[in-house]
Amino acid sequence: MSSAATGQRTIFLTGLRLNAHLGILDHERTAAQPIRVDAELNLGTQPLLPARDDIAEVLDYRLAREAIIATCTAGHTDLLERLTGLLAQNLLTLPGVRGVRVTVAKLAIFDDCEVAIRLEAGQW
Repeated sequence: MSSAATGQRTIFLTGLRLNAHLGILDHERTAAQPIRVDAELNLGTQPLLPARDDIAEVLDYRLAREAIIATCTAGHTDLLERLTGLLAQNLLTLPGVRGVRVTVAKLAIFDDCEVAIRLEAGQW
């Protein structure tokens, strides 16, 4: 295989569970609630093999995880749509990220289902 071979690289972070201050209801304003975040980061065309086997050659996915946690725990957000948008906006600032797909689910808002918002931004 040629070292010049390339492919489309996407990083997936799935099932990240944390508590966030989110929502417009009285009980949501006073206590954090469980949410789940899934994110896809499109890095576009990348060499199949990094030039070196070194984290400096790729996007360290720990940065994406840290950005998600920091955004979701920064303070109270009324709307799930706003939190999803903030996540997309912040993830798009990571080095080399061309597009993002972000899903945020409120896990305990209803007894019989979860509620989620998915947002796609940037290049896909």
